[in-house]
Amino acid sequence: MLTISKELEQELQQKIQASGGVIEKSVLDALMVKFDIEIKLLLQNLLPIAASFSIAPISNFNVGAIAYSNTSGCAYIGSNLEFNHSALCLVVHAEQSAINTAWLNGETQISHIAITDAPCGHCRQFINEVKQSEQIEILLPNTNTSLTELLPHSFGPADLGNQTRLLDMSEEQNPDYKLPISQMLFEHYQASYAPYSGNKSAVEIRTVQHGNFYGRYAENVAYNPSLSPLQSALSQMALSGLTIDMVEVTEINLVETEQFKNQSGVSEVVLNSFEGNFEINKVYVS
Repeated sequence: MLTISKELEQELQQKIQASGGVIEKSVLDALMVKFDIEIKLLLQNLLPIAASFSIAPISNFNVGAIAYSNTSGCAYIGSNLEFNHSALCLVVHAEQSAINTAWLNGETQISHIAITDAPCGHCRQFINEVKQSEQIEILLPNTNTSLTELLPHSFGPADLGNQTRLLDMSEEQNPDYKLPISQMLFEHYQASYAPYSGNKSAVEIRTVQHGNFYGRYAENVAYNPSLSPLQSALSQMALSGLTIDMVEVTEINLVETEQFKNQSGVSEVVLNSFEGNFEINKVYVS
């Protein structure tokens, strides 16, 4: 393992917080030169920093993950996020978080995912939804492997007749913006991934001092590993060093596809795990 000074660690944490979980190519290039190390080893050595963003009050097991694209040269941080007093199935896994960070920031290709620990079956299935997942190299503490080795004979999107993948470029379905929501929320709604239920959906959390946070629905062919838009947004808050009960929230807006809406209930359950009275403004697209 590299010896990363406390000063450099804090500097990188601040960069990650400011960017919502992104480490730019220029930063990675500078670190590779500084430590005379190639990218895969660098990613593995940055994992403790990723894990430092973990919020795990139930398990006390902090997991970090970093998704990397050899196309853009950027890395995307992820950490596990648990919710007190909510069902365990609602937690955000670190691998989900890292892929979510990449997706929300416009990444269209992931070549590597470094993880502090071997991915659970839930995460292997989530990774399997990503475009060209069979080509992703998984970097673990004691070995480098592939998703195909970790998930042989997999059940994938094609088994339900879905030819699209998470991280595919989304096509605008409703180009006319005429809804009582922000343009940014509408764009996230359009970019959401819901090939199985048809419920394209997105969330916007507006705060007084810390800007706005967005999340999108990311469905999975196995259904249970799907990531709700609120989970997506709360994961981004965590990577900014925040939780929703730490900040002054002015609005929480949820936009769904009216015919297939299914996110309101689970969003309220997650919000009830925090101190505070949070109300969701609901908008439906017909």
